[in-house]
Amino acid sequence: MPNQDYNWQAIEAKPELHSLLRRKARFIVAACVFFLLYYLALPIAVGYFPELMKKQVIGKLNLAYLFALSQFLMAWVVAFLYVRIAAGWDREAKAIIAEHE
Repeated sequence: MPNQDYNWQAIEAKPELHSLLRRKARFIVAACVFFLLYYLALPIAVGYFPELMKKQVIGKLNLAYLFALSQFLMAWVVAFLYVRIAAGWDREAKAIIAEHE
């Protein structure tokens, strides 16, 4: 994007921008809460339900290790969703800015 002077006060006053920022914040907060709850579920489960987490599910692989491995997959899924949704936010932001060029 070329270096241009935009009327940032007019852009900031647009309801479309406020709507975009609210949706973005709602997604980011929800994703962070989900991530933290999922991440903390393992130590909590191991602490409160040690016998359950010791249960072997695949060969010598127990439920605790399986859950720990699932956290890697979950992190990649959250990252994939964020990148996909953020691309839409970028398009919306560019459209809002483009109205003031």
